[in-house]
Amino acid sequence: MGAIAVQQMADRVASLMEERLRVRGTGLRDKLRRGGHRLPRSVRREAEYLAEVAILAQNPKVEMMLDDARIAQAYDTCLRYLRGKAYKGRVGAFLMDLAGSAVLYIVLAAGLAMALARWRGLI
Repeated sequence: MGAIAVQQMADRVASLMEERLRVRGTGLRDKLRRGGHRLPRSVRREAEYLAEVAILAQNPKVEMMLDDARIAQAYDTCLRYLRGKAYKGRVGAFLMDLAGSAVLYIVLAAGLAMALARWRGLI
């Protein structure tokens, strides 16, 4: 596995973190520093390994010593979690937005009814 392939894997995980977890940053290492706490421990460990390997793969002598199977396993673990996060995250966010909007409208309607009753002298 070449340095370019490893860097592409790290970039893909970084872009999924930005898309799914809304974590900003310039690279995978920076995004892990900013939003790594949102990942489960096992996924965070694999993503940190992938970020480290992406840096190490820049050196051709070290690149020859890297374990391709371990890199692929780390990449698959990260992708599996971040892809599954998409549907759950969107549905959960939609339901929370819907519930928040409903509560807001109920509170506003109750406040308006109370203000109207007070203005007319009923309270």
